[in-house]
Amino acid sequence: MSIASWPENQRPRERLIAHGASVLSDAELLAIFLRTGIPGKDAVTLGRELLQKFGSLAHIFSAALPDFSSIAGLGDAKFAQLQAAYELSRRALSENLHNQPELNNTLLLKRYLRNELAPCTVETFVALFLDTRHRLIKREVLATGTLRQAHVHTREVVRAALSHNAAAMIIAHNHPRGSCEPSAPDLHLTNTLKSALDYVEVNLLDHIIVGEDGLYSFAEHGRL
Repeated sequence: MSIASWPENQRPRERLIAHGASVLSDAELLAIFLRTGIPGKDAVTLGRELLQKFGSLAHIFSAALPDFSSIAGLGDAKFAQLQAAYELSRRALSENLHNQPELNNTLLLKRYLRNELAPCTVETFVALFLDTRHRLIKREVLATGTLRQAHVHTREVVRAALSHNAAAMIIAHNHPRGSCEPSAPDLHLTNTLKSALDYVEVNLLDHIIVGEDGLYSFAEHGRL
């Protein structure tokens, strides 16, 4: 049975218009994006199939074209639309960060970092360089690595902070397909970077880890 034949108050698009996007499930949001299903599957069922195959929205966004199009009814056009939608979302969040008088909006920062790092299939280490008023100067990827580790060199982080004339920094990295809880190397890296940055009078405000189960903030846990 197609979605058009559902009661109006159960259709994803009508529910979104009436109540807002936040009330919809991931599968329902995907259904609105997909617009139509295929014979024997409505768009919501197709959305559920996508989630089941890839495991999460983040992994759908990071899927390669051959994997994405292996599901019947999906191909180049839907893949391009999905990537465009993701990039628009990423750019909008980035604009919001740059337009903040001070980077003290924790919710916005977490949304940006989740959107930026959750789809990455290898460990990626990024830094946000801030001025004396904690306004964003620049965001930069400082290292990428394997599924389990990105090698970050303290001297390169310090060099980048000085080159951007930063007064403060927020660093973040992801744990692809893993928990956001910090590992022993994460703890060691954070302490080492804080000491090195303190020496050159750059304040390390936070280290945020993005995992499959959420985000971990060193500052919020009193570890900075």
